[in-house]
Amino acid sequence: MTTTESTSADVLDNLDWWTRPVAERDALFARLRAEDPRPFVPELDLNGTPRGGGFWALTRLDDVKEVSKRPDDFCSGKGINIFDQPPRLKEYRGSIIDMDNPEHARHRRIVSRGFTAKTLAALQEDVDRTAHEIVGSVAERGECDFVTDVAALLPLRIVNNMMGIPRSQERFIFDQTNVIMAASDPEYVADQTPRSVARAVMAAGESLADLLEELARERIKNPTDDLISALVAARAEENLTPQELSSFFVLLVGAGNETTRNAIAHGLLALTQFPDQRALWQQDPDTHTGRAVEELVRWSSPVLHMRRTVTRDGVRLGEQEFAEGDKVVLWYRSANQDEQYFTDPTRFDITREPNPHVTFGSPGPHHCLGANLARLELSVAFRTLFQLLPDIRAVSEPDLLRSNFLHGIKHLRAEFTPKAVR
Repeated sequence: MTTTESTSADVLDNLDWWTRPVAERDALFARLRAEDPRPFVPELDLNGTPRGGGFWALTRLDDVKEVSKRPDDFCSGKGINIFDQPPRLKEYRGSIIDMDNPEHARHRRIVSRGFTAKTLAALQEDVDRTAHEIVGSVAERGECDFVTDVAALLPLRIVNNMMGIPRSQERFIFDQTNVIMAASDPEYVADQTPRSVARAVMAAGESLADLLEELARERIKNPTDDLISALVAARAEENLTPQELSSFFVLLVGAGNETTRNAIAHGLLALTQFPDQRALWQQDPDTHTGRAVEELVRWSSPVLHMRRTVTRDGVRLGEQEFAEGDKVVLWYRSANQDEQYFTDPTRFDITREPNPHVTFGSPGPHHCLGANLARLELSVAFRTLFQLLPDIRAVSEPDLLRSNFLHGIKHLRAEFTPKAVR
């Protein structure tokens, strides 16, 4: 069903439905929260054909938080996407978020070196410089595709700088991660048969793995002051192998980059659709940026869901009992609009407080390690836009990604007063 009259949860696994107006999906989630908060949804393939099996859709904030805190009952190691992936494909789309303990604890302990408060404080200057460089590069034009020219470049370039990856590889990494993270959209993988999509993702993952494994082996021989060296060549500490690093990199530039790029893109929509909130934020960034960023990631919900798998018979969630192997899908988009916690939830309100969103995952073992990096990038991005392009606005409808995993915008035309930036 793909009309504005959608009333059944069955559309949640229909990828074409997710390219329809955002208000339609929000209305469905609101009805589910009120009337049927844990519906069972049959699985569909990329072309909308039933493939057997299904999942329980969790739409309320309390359920999402509860499941996130119980990894022994609801595990991640069976996969975080709705569909079950072949092991080799899963390797290129998951890494640490697809793991359970003890592997998860080991990887998280190592990679957390790159996301300490000290590390992020040292990044401030680079993030600011990168934002000015990217926004400044379009300032004289008066218009741009805000996604490809600005929103997508900022987090990608910052991660590459952190890792110590040459700028010459930026376009290659951008193209390969688009395939891995957006393979369900024909703009990135033209042949949408399951076999062709799997081949495309495998090829992109292997290409990135080859690049990162080569860089990792070089850093093991000759460490430098970058994140690759910190993760594979730290002295007197356990390190990732080159192969483990490559999987983590796909996660970092894929999931991490996509989350931030889409939050930035949705942010321009928010500024355009809610001029009163734009004026409030723009007039006093020092006061409002912190709360505005939290509201932006709640309102946009760049990651729409994560899946967990029930580990044994008899696991309960409230009054409901599950069987081993049951899939439960945590719909972050719906939880972030739960009326029990958010007044007027579809409104963008930078004064919203408290704001207990689950955009970075709920508190638990899989809470996003890169959350504070994303907050830094978003804060700097919008401060820079206010400084250099104060009247920038979206002038087209967003071209939405065909995906029920990422709340992605592929293209968004923007206009602004041209300005020469040194």
